[in-house]
Amino acid sequence: MAEAKARIFIDGDAGTTGLQIRARLEPRADIELLRIDPARRKDAEARAEMLNAADVVILCLPDDAAREAVALITTPQVRVIDASTAHRTSGSWVYGLPELSPVQRAAVASALRVSNPGCYPTGAVLLLRPLVDAGMLPAAHPITINAVSGYTGGGRKMIEEFEGVDGTAPAGHPFRLYGLGLAHKHVPEIHLHGGLAHPPLFVPSVGRFAQGMLVSVPLALRALPSKPGIADLRAALTERYRGERFVEVADAAETAALASLAPEGLNGTNRVRLHVFGNEDDGHAVLVALLDNLGKGASGAAVQSLNLMLGRDEALGLEEGTAAAAAA
Repeated sequence: MAEAKARIFIDGDAGTTGLQIRARLEPRADIELLRIDPARRKDAEARAEMLNAADVVILCLPDDAAREAVALITTPQVRVIDASTAHRTSGSWVYGLPELSPVQRAAVASALRVSNPGCYPTGAVLLLRPLVDAGMLPAAHPITINAVSGYTGGGRKMIEEFEGVDGTAPAGHPFRLYGLGLAHKHVPEIHLHGGLAHPPLFVPSVGRFAQGMLVSVPLALRALPSKPGIADLRAALTERYRGERFVEVADAAETAALASLAPEGLNGTNRVRLHVFGNEDDGHAVLVALLDNLGKGASGAAVQSLNLMLGRDEALGLEEGTAAAAAA
């Protein structure tokens, strides 16, 4: 007997993340995508019906709208993946980063409510958490994070800034820093899930490229109590992510051969590649995560969590050909 299709409703599928999730799910025979009748798209009752008819709801909405959607769900067995920042630090929601710890994958698989990680936090947490857990990086150590993202990470307003509107010339600069009030919405998420005792100093930036991301964490190794070497940092990351399908740690030879690192190298994939660059003589290291902000940093991560929640192969729909098509 054929297994029943899982009914999935994407609330907010007109935005970048929602469109990419839909592109990844539409070809799948194991899923039925629920849609509101276009004639009832602005009908609150129709939306509530879909939210309560699904097996899993994926929210691709602003924070307040995501909270509102959750409040409309009255059917107890409906499970939710929220791609907004609304629930990422809530103790009643499971953080949707299966690689966070040895027990996180099972927690996601059994969860009723899953908060999809942010793009910047995905890179930062994957770099920091293993080192904190290993005692190599004290939780109270001051952490600075520098990151650059493609402009799609900023939503419709930033996309229009860099691409222009209705044929108008784009106005965005080739590169700029932002979040200079040092209160970026991702800071609490990195603070909590990175295992840090204090909020990190986070400096985001955006460049004139659609998608891709680099997240870097500079470390003065002599300032760390255990005085780890560059090889020690790489070994700790390698051990934590051994056997993971989507998180890779570059070895010393590969890293040494790189004269530069571009942010678009993993576009169209659900993969994260971690590097440890360093100057042993000066005792300096830079941890770097390369990822697609729309892949493992958004839609790919949601599909990965969905697969776990449905008991499917974790990589289903995340093959690179599928992801690349979604990114097009």
